[in-house]
Amino acid sequence: MSERTDSTSGGTATHSPAARLQTLFEGHRLTPTQRRIAHCMVRRAGDVPFLSSVELAELAGVSQPSVTRFAVALGFDGYPALRKHLRETAPAEPAGSSKANEYQQAVQAEIANLRHLAELLADPEPVERAGRLLAASPTLPVLGLRAAASQAFGFAYFAAKVHPDMRLLDEGGSMLADRIDAAVRAGATTLLCFALPRHPREVVDTLAYAKEAGLTVVTVADSAFAPVARHSDLLLPAAVGTGLAFDTACAPMLLGRVLLEAMCDGLPQAQARLEEFDVRAAERGLFVE
Repeated sequence: MSERTDSTSGGTATHSPAARLQTLFEGHRLTPTQRRIAHCMVRRAGDVPFLSSVELAELAGVSQPSVTRFAVALGFDGYPALRKHLRETAPAEPAGSSKANEYQQAVQAEIANLRHLAELLADPEPVERAGRLLAASPTLPVLGLRAAASQAFGFAYFAAKVHPDMRLLDEGGSMLADRIDAAVRAGATTLLCFALPRHPREVVDTLAYAKEAGLTVVTVADSAFAPVARHSDLLLPAAVGTGLAFDTACAPMLLGRVLLEAMCDGLPQAQARLEEFDVRAAERGLFVE
């Protein structure tokens, strides 16, 4: 066949380009090289319909024949048929969008990412499962390095108000393994990871170590095909924006807050601990009203 029929196209008109690609890839058993191509395509979703196979191969760091084999694995005759499909199924550009400047376009892209996250949350089971895993871990290490450090810090800051033993891992180095070992000795059963581009090799290695130590790994990443996927027991995707010089991560941040809510649902003392914090904060005059 010349191109693959997209049975979901009628229901994904509001998807961002990245979300549409992830839907296209779902259900396919991809090799590590093919997952690398898929991740690159998701990251460059707006450009992919206009890239040659050679250009895509260079961006993904693979060979041109690998791109061809990837297209065939998705059910197309080759890469030209895949590119044709992507061009034909791309949503029409909203009226007046061509007048938007680059800053507006970046905001619009983030809005599209948030809409896709809302669509994913229509099935709450993965987040609810993650919340139960986080709540059940007596000690909870939260990992996030480099670009993801702020995501990990934000989660740990709020979670410490309700979870009895939060451990933030936001600095790399040889001490990371020691801190994971200490968390395991303290009773940790789950590790939460925030993983955003560019993905540090140290994060991948740390997740592999955590798995060897017996921890269940829950990961928030920019796509289901991120390099951390193979070391994650439960991966929750939330796309990042790539329209500015530095990525924007509104969707991963919001997903982190959703995870906090789900974790609180599994902690019987969460509300009491929040109320206790509010009382002490008032006594100390911590906040300006």
